[in-house]
This record gives sequence, C-alpha cells and structure tokens, in this order.
Amino acid sequence: MAASMDPTVAAAPVAPAIGIRPSRSAAASSRSALSALIRRDLTVLRKNFWEFVGRTLMQPFLLVFVFLYVFPTIGQGIGSGGGKAGESAFATVLVPGVVSIAIMFQGIQSVAIQMAQEFGYTREIEDRVQAPCPIWLVAVARVLSGATQGLISAVIVFPIAAVVHAPGVHAHLTVHWWIVVTLIPLACIGMTSLGLLLGTTFEPRNIGLMFGFVVLPLVFLGGTYYQWTKLGAVHLGGFHWLQILVLLNPLIYITEGMRAGFTQASHMPLYIVYPVLIGFTVLFLGLGLRNFRRRVLS
Repeated sequence: MAASMDPTVAAAPVAPAIGIRPSRSAAASSRSALSALIRRDLTVLRKNFWEFVGRTLMQPFLLVFVFLYVFPTIGQGIGSGGGKAGESAFATVLVPGVVSIAIMFQGIQSVAIQMAQEFGYTREIEDRVQAPCPIWLVAVARVLSGATQGLISAVIVFPIAAVVHAPGVHAHLTVHWWIVVTLIPLACIGMTSLGLLLGTTFEPRNIGLMFGFVVLPLVFLGGTYYQWTKLGAVHLGGFHWLQILVLLNPLIYITEGMRAGFTQASHMPLYIVYPVLIGFTVLFLGLGLRNFRRRVLS
C-alpha cells in the first residue's frame, strides 16, 4: 500500500489499443459517404453508358433532323421565306435550344424519375439513407451525380445539333468559352435541383401528369424554338404578355444564356440570366431538400 502511494513512482504508460483507430469526425464521415454515393451512381452510369447515350441523343437528334434537315429538304423549312439565310437563322436559334432541353430532360430523368422509383416499388431509398451522413446529403449526392450526367449530355448533344443540317443550311455558331464553362454547370445543377423537387413532389403513379403539366410547358415556353427578344411582337394592347409570362420559366434563362454562349444572336442580358438562374437553383434545391426529408421520415 505504501509503495502505491509513493509519489516518486511514475505511472506506467498505457499502451494504445492495437488495431483501433480514433473515430472520424462527422464532417469527414459525411464527405466519405457523399463521395461513395456519387461514385456509385457514376459506376452505374459507366456500366450503362451506351444506354445513357441513346436516351440522351434520341430526342435532340430527331428534333434537329426534322427541323433542320427534313423540313428544308422538302421546301418547308422554318424561315424559308428568307431563303437559305432564313433557314440558317432558325438553325442558329435552335441549336442552343436543343442543348438546353437536353440538359433539362437529363436532369429530370436522372433525378426525378429515379427518385420516384426509389420512393416507389424499389424502395432503394431506404438503403441510401442508411449512409453515415445527414439525410439531406443523400439528396445532394443525387443532384451532383445527375448534374454530371447533364454535363456529359451537353457535350454529346452539341456536336450533333451543330452538324445535322440540310445542304445549304448552316448554324452560325461562335463559342464564348467563359459563358459556356460557367453557364452549363450552373444549368445542370439547376435542372437536377428541379428534378429533385419534381421527384419528391409527384407520386410515382403521377409521373405522366408531371410530363403533361410541367415538362411540356417548360419546353414550349422555354425559348427552345425562338428568342426571348423576339417575343415583343406578341402583345395585347401594347402589353407584351408572353414575353413577361415566360420569365416564370427557368428554361428560358438557360436557352438565352446558351445563345449568348454559342451564337452572336440577340439574347437576354447576361446580368439577368445568371442571378435569376442562381435564384431558381437555390429555390428548387431548398424545396427539394425539404420535400426529400419529409418523404424519407414519413
């Protein structure tokens, strides 16, 4: 007993436990889980890459083939009243629009439809939310992986849209790289955030309603086939109602930004395009994350 109380006796060092690592912080675990979720989605994409390419190209290719090849060849080209110059002007307007809708459809398909399936009969969402990270981070991983797919789709679609034209019809394209490299990633995140919102709002059985009442109006009122600056010709008693109405459509800002990035055609000012598109992205992502949490916890 006396020896144990002797202050001159140094305490024996405690040997560290062998094979036991200190626990990681919550932030480090979340980063690892987020990276793993994104890698999983990209691995699935790599294994089904050609299916992804076919799904991505089909609609834009048919759109360009019919409007820019078939119609001018049979003498019914849009803008043909101005000859080949008029048809080329329409091609210049359409090509950026085709890239925009490719990004939009990819964002909805890769997030909204997949999310509806995971909340539906596959119940895959139950496995995802068991990852060691906050629930909202699972949704962010899906948004980021979907945005990557949207970026790939833009890279694939643009060359096709730029070259599939009838003889004598040429899209006058001039690439402004600083716009392209900033706008396309922002557009991809914005559309996948919209996909998250739609996928967590519509029940799986109502996906058809989503396309009929949301997606189609976005496409036809999103400036795919026309410039926003030309809509001033549509007015009622001097009130340019259509030019104002389409400002509620997030796709109009993407298509106008694409025209600024790929052409010399008139377009909406970029000091409007960027802030509004960022605002839509924040709004869609915030509402989508809220809905995602509610669906998971319910």
